[in-house]
Amino acid sequence: MDLASLFGFIVAWGLILVSLAMGAGLIGYWHLPSIVIVFGGCIGSVMMKYPFSQLKGLIKVMKNAFFKKLDSSEEIINTILLLAIEAKKTGILGLERVKVPQPFLQKGIQLAIDGVEPELIASIMRIELATMEERHESGRSMLESFAEYAPAYGMIGTLIGLVDMLTKMDDPKSVGPGMAVAILTTLYGALLANALFLPLAGKLQHYAEVESLQKRLIINGVLSIAQGDHPAVIQERLSSYLDPQRRELFQERQERKRRKA
Repeated sequence: MDLASLFGFIVAWGLILVSLAMGAGLIGYWHLPSIVIVFGGCIGSVMMKYPFSQLKGLIKVMKNAFFKKLDSSEEIINTILLLAIEAKKTGILGLERVKVPQPFLQKGIQLAIDGVEPELIASIMRIELATMEERHESGRSMLESFAEYAPAYGMIGTLIGLVDMLTKMDDPKSVGPGMAVAILTTLYGALLANALFLPLAGKLQHYAEVESLQKRLIINGVLSIAQGDHPAVIQERLSSYLDPQRRELFQERQERKRRKA
């Protein structure tokens, strides 16, 4: 579970609800017609924009922002280095006996074991990478669409409320309900866009970038093993995928391991 996403959600919505309760009270901000306009409008527009087969995965996409877990790049590099060392000792066929935890890395290593040319290995793995990036882009774009439509339907609700209020100005009792629709739909739209959909889309964007970088790292590592590069060369090459501070710490740990060995 991503604790930052969970705590951020709790803090954002908790403070909003507390603020509402300190004002007119939570019941005072509940207005079913406004909710129907914003939620119903957003859902309808997104359904028109995307095929149903894609919409079925929306809940899973949103869950990924809270529960997706990625291995650290350092762990992946360590695994690749162990594979490289084993390949140097026993040959590339010796890797058949090694259990590889990452499926994408396992696929690349298996291609190398099967004797596939490095250029073809790179081509196959890059196709899978491109497919993954397209899938992530699709899920994120759905959330961004919700964030785009929510304020728009809030504005539509505002216009509906104003029209309803202006057509009944002769009845003072109708002014309040009309103003409620006009104001609350704008509030609902702004809250959904800025306290839910945009943050989730941003977190998915972060995960997509990290996972894409890690898969590129794996492709580079598999090609290095397939070409028979020395583990020290592979370490130097793959550590360049880390930011400078993490790279320095990683190289220090590897140096300590070599001294102990």
